[in-house]
Amino acid sequence: MAAGRLPGLLFLLHAAARLAAEQEVENLSGLSPNPEKDIFVVRENRTTCLMAEFAAKFVVPYDVWASNYVDLITEQADIPLSRGAEMKGKCGTNESELEISWLERAYTLKLFFLKEGHNTSRGPEAFWRLSRIQFSYDTSERTYFKDAVSPGKHTASSHRLSALVTPAGKSYECQAQQTISLISSDHQKSVQLLLSEVRIQPFDITADFVFSEEHKCPVDQREQLEETLPLILGLILGLVIVITLCVYHIHHKLTANQVQIPRDRSQYKHMG
Repeated sequence: MAAGRLPGLLFLLHAAARLAAEQEVENLSGLSPNPEKDIFVVRENRTTCLMAEFAAKFVVPYDVWASNYVDLITEQADIPLSRGAEMKGKCGTNESELEISWLERAYTLKLFFLKEGHNTSRGPEAFWRLSRIQFSYDTSERTYFKDAVSPGKHTASSHRLSALVTPAGKSYECQAQQTISLISSDHQKSVQLLLSEVRIQPFDITADFVFSEEHKCPVDQREQLEETLPLILGLILGLVIVITLCVYHIHHKLTANQVQIPRDRSQYKHMG
């Protein structure tokens, strides 16, 4: 009888150990000097496998009654991601997840990451991307929703998402604000996710609590170029001025040592 129970006991222990590994998470948002920025870490086997830093806000449209109580009008709820959020995550070789909930699970954000390979002109290369977003919200929650018509739970999801595309082994970084549109189950309304100050790495972290080399988003790259271009042009202009002055100085020195030929031919008889 005891021998018959052993496989079941081992299965339960294995499942419990796996669950514990999946839920080894830390919310380090209190370390951020920006009160709107959150920091999340997922660890398995005492090793960091997913790190995410970002500021997030959702813009959610919802219906309320007009003053005549006959017509419906659309209001807008601005829902920030709270610092006291609960979280859990899961890491895999090619798939990782991060789930964040706040205000007693009235709001839940799920991020799904996928790593895959592509054939390029340089040969096969691996990339990771944010492949799906799911945001669940409850319009009966009164902090952000005021007198919503038919209050209840809804889910907004992405459609064929391919965002934050980053070479494998690198982290994604983008200080600029990005907007991702989600489609809600509430009459197909469009929910906007606003992300900024983003630094994420869901795969291939080599040092505990440390991001790998960053891959900057195109907007940040362009802004960095716009900041450095005037400096580069100034240096080039300064170099041109220095070269011009040097050439002038050398030319002036050479011509000063040469014999001056009179322009008036009558003066030739006095030469020599």
